[in-house]
Amino acid sequence: MLNTVLQQTYFHNRVLDYLIFAGVLFIGIILVKVIKKILTKNLIAWAQSTPSAFDDFLVSVFQDKAMPFLFYGLLYLAFQFLHVAPVITKVLNLLGIILVTYYGVRVSLALLKYFLEHYWMRKTKNAGKRHVINGVFTFAKIMVWGFACILLLDNLGVKISALVTGLGIGGVAVALAAQTILGDLFNYFTIYFDRPFEVGDYIVIGEYMGTVEHIGLKTTRLRSLGGEQLVLSNTDLTNSRVRNYKRMERRRVSFQIRVTHQTGVDHLRIIPGLLSEIIKSMEGVTFDRAHFAAFADFSLVFEVVYYVNSSDYSRYMDLQQEINLKIKEEFTKLGVDFAYPTQSLYIKQEPDGDSNH
Repeated sequence: MLNTVLQQTYFHNRVLDYLIFAGVLFIGIILVKVIKKILTKNLIAWAQSTPSAFDDFLVSVFQDKAMPFLFYGLLYLAFQFLHVAPVITKVLNLLGIILVTYYGVRVSLALLKYFLEHYWMRKTKNAGKRHVINGVFTFAKIMVWGFACILLLDNLGVKISALVTGLGIGGVAVALAAQTILGDLFNYFTIYFDRPFEVGDYIVIGEYMGTVEHIGLKTTRLRSLGGEQLVLSNTDLTNSRVRNYKRMERRRVSFQIRVTHQTGVDHLRIIPGLLSEIIKSMEGVTFDRAHFAAFADFSLVFEVVYYVNSSDYSRYMDLQQEINLKIKEEFTKLGVDFAYPTQSLYIKQEPDGDSNH
């Protein structure tokens, strides 16, 4: 009697086939849950025992993304014990393609987000930069999901050649219409990832100079020494030679001292050593050289070079002021005069000639 019931056929399948199908599903679900519990517990323990955060990330990806594939595999395996209509097989294959595409994109985006958060965000606590990274991730999500949708449609048998052609033509038209905006946008990413300057840096671009206040998607804003705000496009900045004074570790200073031609040779020999002693007496300064450099039209020129071991402009000016005062004091003691533009006119008087001439 039982055998007769099991052999009865409904929709081209015996009752026994349906029981096997249900049994495979039931036992498979239990096994998947047990395996998930045991494997997840061991993986979490392993991840916590290592200093790296990447294995913790992989465990979280396994928990969130791998389980749907296991259940789909179980369902696909159970259906192998049934004779099903082609449409059901097609639906199963379609479900598999959708799952692979969907979770493949999610895993890819999770990897990208992990990289951005643990590589880029770890280097900065700047809220503006975090906003930028979020913007980059949003842009990447749009691109990845768009590409995934095109691949999915192609695998589903949809002819996407016309769609791709239309998108390509539309993209070219948009790019041509907004090439300036797109150029500034891509140059913004160049500035962000290459980091020629950052907010708070004092930079000089040609005749413009100031402290960077904001780096935007299209423009960068500087605060000049005069107080006004300078707005420069990102394209102009990447195409220009930028001098970043914030990153200057020390400042090279070169200046000249001019004395009169009447200064004696003995004093001329003393002056380089005197200048050297004055500069070496300053704190935070590295002396380089001091020489009697040249004969000028109205002066004798001494050239002095030293380094201020700081990028602070105010510190440099304080040191230079003190050096100038000491030079003035020592030259006064020596009786050496500073030169200033003068000309001496020598008039030669001719002897009296013939009165008739």
